Amino acid sequence: VQLQASGGGLVQAGGSLRLSCAASGFTFDDYAVGWFRQAPGKEREGVSCISSRNGSTYYSGSVKGRFTISSDNAKNTVYLQMNNLKLEDTAVYYCAAGLGATIRQCHYGYGMVYWGKGTQVTVSS
Repeated sequence: VQLQASGGGLVQAGGSLRLSCAASGFTFDDYAVGWFRQAPGKEREGVSCISSRNGSTYYSGSVKGRFTISSDNAKNTVYLQMNNLKLEDTAVYYCAAGLGATIRQCHYGYGMVYWGKGTQVTVSS
Protein backbone atom coordinates (compact mmCIF):
# COMPACT_ATOMS: atom_id res chain seq x y z
CA VAL A 1 0.00 0.00 0.00
CA GLN A 2 1.52 3.25 -1.08
CA LEU A 3 0.70 6.85 -1.89
CA GLN A 4 3.00 8.68 -4.21
CA ALA A 5 2.86 12.46 -4.34
CA SER A 6 4.49 14.22 -7.24
CA GLY A 7 4.42 17.41 -9.25
CA GLY A 8 6.16 19.81 -6.94
CA GLY A 9 8.80 22.22 -8.10
CA LEU A 10 9.98 25.78 -8.25
CA VAL A 11 7.57 28.34 -9.64
CA GLN A 12 7.32 32.11 -9.64
CA ALA A 13 4.62 33.85 -7.69
CA GLY A 14 1.44 33.91 -9.71
CA GLY A 15 2.32 30.68 -11.45
CA SER A 16 0.68 27.27 -11.35
CA LEU A 17 1.53 23.71 -10.46
CA ARG A 18 -0.47 20.50 -10.43
CA LEU A 19 0.25 17.94 -7.79
CA SER A 20 -0.67 14.29 -8.20
CA CYS A 21 -1.32 11.66 -5.56
CA ALA A 22 -1.32 8.15 -6.96
CA ALA A 23 -2.37 5.14 -4.91
CA SER A 24 -1.03 1.65 -5.32
CA GLY A 25 -2.14 -1.44 -3.48
CA PHE A 26 -5.60 -0.07 -2.82
CA THR A 27 -8.27 2.04 -4.49
CA PHE A 28 -9.69 5.31 -3.29
CA ASP A 29 -13.22 3.87 -3.06
CA ASP A 30 -14.79 5.01 0.23
CA TYR A 31 -11.72 7.04 1.10
CA ALA A 32 -11.31 10.68 1.84
CA VAL A 33 -8.11 11.95 0.26
CA GLY A 34 -6.45 15.11 1.37
CA TRP A 35 -3.54 17.37 0.71
CA PHE A 36 -1.55 18.78 3.58
CA ARG A 37 1.45 21.01 3.73
CA GLN A 38 4.16 21.89 6.17
CA ALA A 39 6.42 24.89 5.88
CA PRO A 40 9.69 25.14 7.81
CA GLY A 41 9.06 25.97 11.43
CA LYS A 42 5.31 25.66 11.05
CA GLU A 43 2.79 23.01 11.93
CA ARG A 44 1.24 20.84 9.30
CA GLU A 45 -2.00 22.22 7.93
CA GLY A 46 -4.81 20.73 5.92
CA VAL A 47 -5.07 22.29 2.48
CA SER A 48 -7.84 20.43 0.71
CA CYS A 49 -9.82 17.22 0.89
CA ILE A 50 -12.10 15.26 -1.38
CA SER A 51 -14.51 12.47 -0.58
CA SER A 52 -14.60 9.59 -3.02
CA ARG A 53 -18.06 8.71 -1.69
CA ASN A 54 -19.84 11.81 -2.84
CA GLY A 55 -17.22 14.05 -4.39
CA SER A 56 -17.58 16.71 -1.75
CA THR A 57 -14.57 18.92 -1.27
CA TYR A 58 -13.05 21.14 1.32
CA TYR A 59 -10.51 23.94 1.07
CA SER A 60 -8.71 25.90 3.71
CA GLY A 61 -9.39 29.59 3.64
CA SER A 62 -5.88 30.39 2.51
CA VAL A 63 -6.22 28.46 -0.74
CA LYS A 64 -9.92 28.67 -1.51
CA GLY A 65 -10.46 30.10 -4.95
CA ARG A 66 -6.90 29.35 -6.04
CA PHE A 67 -6.56 25.58 -5.57
CA THR A 68 -8.79 22.86 -6.98
CA ILE A 69 -8.83 19.24 -5.85
CA SER A 70 -10.09 16.55 -8.19
CA SER A 71 -9.94 12.82 -8.62
CA ASP A 72 -9.59 10.42 -11.52
CA ASN A 73 -10.96 7.10 -10.34
CA ALA A 74 -9.77 5.28 -13.44
CA LYS A 75 -6.20 6.31 -12.64
CA ASN A 76 -6.67 6.03 -8.88
CA THR A 77 -5.16 9.47 -8.61
CA VAL A 78 -6.11 12.68 -6.86
CA TYR A 79 -4.88 16.00 -8.14
CA LEU A 80 -4.35 19.41 -6.63
CA GLN A 81 -4.33 22.19 -9.19
CA MET A 82 -2.65 25.20 -7.66
CA ASN A 83 -3.06 28.53 -9.39
CA ASN A 84 -1.95 32.04 -8.52
CA LEU A 85 0.68 30.66 -6.19
CA LYS A 86 1.95 32.89 -3.44
CA LEU A 87 5.19 32.96 -1.52
CA GLU A 88 3.36 31.64 1.53
CA ASP A 89 2.37 28.51 -0.38
CA THR A 90 5.98 27.34 -0.17
CA ALA A 91 5.99 24.06 1.76
CA VAL A 92 6.33 20.34 1.51
CA TYR A 93 3.00 18.99 0.34
CA TYR A 94 1.75 15.58 1.41
CA CYS A 95 -1.23 13.54 0.38
CA ALA A 96 -3.05 11.19 2.69
CA ALA A 97 -6.03 8.86 2.56
CA GLY A 98 -8.47 7.65 5.17
CA LEU A 99 -11.04 4.91 4.76
CA GLY A 100 -14.46 6.24 5.61
CA ALA A 101 -13.11 9.54 6.87
CA THR A 102 -15.35 12.54 6.57
CA ILE A 103 -14.22 15.71 4.92
CA ARG A 104 -13.95 17.39 8.30
CA GLN A 105 -11.88 14.54 9.70
CA CYS A 106 -9.71 14.64 6.63
CA HIS A 107 -9.05 18.35 7.02
CA TYR A 108 -7.67 17.81 10.50
CA GLY A 109 -5.78 14.68 9.53
CA TYR A 110 -7.96 12.43 11.66
CA GLY A 111 -8.31 8.90 10.40
CA MET A 112 -5.87 9.46 7.57
CA VAL A 113 -4.02 6.19 7.73
CA TYR A 114 -2.00 6.30 4.55
CA TRP A 115 0.49 9.07 3.94
CA GLY A 116 2.69 9.66 0.98
CA LYS A 117 6.13 11.16 1.00
CA GLY A 118 6.04 14.85 0.44
CA THR A 119 6.76 16.87 -2.64
CA GLN A 120 8.42 20.25 -2.32
CA VAL A 121 6.67 23.33 -3.66
CA THR A 122 8.76 26.48 -3.71
CA VAL A 123 7.30 29.79 -4.83
CA SER A 124 9.76 32.52 -5.63
CA SER A 125 9.26 36.24 -6.06
